[in-house]
Amino acid sequence: MHLLRLGPAGQEIPAVVEGDVVHDLRPLTDDVDGAFLASDGIARARAALAAGELPVLAGAASLRRGAPIARPTAVICIGQNYAAHAAESGAEPPRLPIVFLKHPNTMVGPDDTVPLPPGAEKVDWEVELAVVIGRRASYLPSVEAARDHVAGYTVVDDVSERAWQIEDSLGQWSKGKCGPGFLPTGPALVPADEVDSRDLRLRSWVDGEPRQDSTTKDMIFGVDHLVWHLSQYMALEPGDLICTGTPEGVALSGRFPYLSDGDVVELEIEGIGRQRHTFARTPAAPAPEA
Repeated sequence: MHLLRLGPAGQEIPAVVEGDVVHDLRPLTDDVDGAFLASDGIARARAALAAGELPVLAGAASLRRGAPIARPTAVICIGQNYAAHAAESGAEPPRLPIVFLKHPNTMVGPDDTVPLPPGAEKVDWEVELAVVIGRRASYLPSVEAARDHVAGYTVVDDVSERAWQIEDSLGQWSKGKCGPGFLPTGPALVPADEVDSRDLRLRSWVDGEPRQDSTTKDMIFGVDHLVWHLSQYMALEPGDLICTGTPEGVALSGRFPYLSDGDVVELEIEGIGRQRHTFARTPAAPAPEA
């Protein structure tokens, strides 16, 4: 079962896919958001599907794919969480998770055009497994307890402007992470009990050429550890995203050019879904008249 949000930006319809059939989720909820997840929405959706209570969503194939979770209160990101990526970045594997925040308004659909901001010359791709929180997590007593707080998983592209991240952020990274559209998300939210986050293949391509190809086995800190660790420092709310880091094969490595106008990035995580989005240069604002 995959949860989707389909339709124009700001008007997405909550939907659920079982097999090849897309069902309308509106008999249960207005949206796939934190409130839906916190109220045991995934279990209720399964029960409604089994009971035949959700109608088929007509014309679903022609609808835009939106981000599968609406209005997260936070997007928390983990840096250098794959051993090979830490090495290509010239860093030692971190002793503790490296944490930074991405503005929630960076989130767009998996196929939406991503703007290249004026002056941005080092825009990079990063395929990542994202964790969607289902229950509030604060000061969890153990790593094992974290599992009960994960609703599911999705795919994100943690788009980064490396000069702004490294040279302008003075070690904090966020300036290079928060451009409009810098978090294509989706296409699906897949329930946690249908995914083994410890062994998933992640891949990316730019203009059809392979870039990243790794598995979550290379993660330094696994999902349960990350949720537990973060809960010691902040309260994670239903619907929040944790972006768990990217494997090797990004432009920062020096092996590939940074993104330019018209480049098409594709990302895929097995069992969760595939994205395809184009990067387009945003014109600079005209100078004010004297």
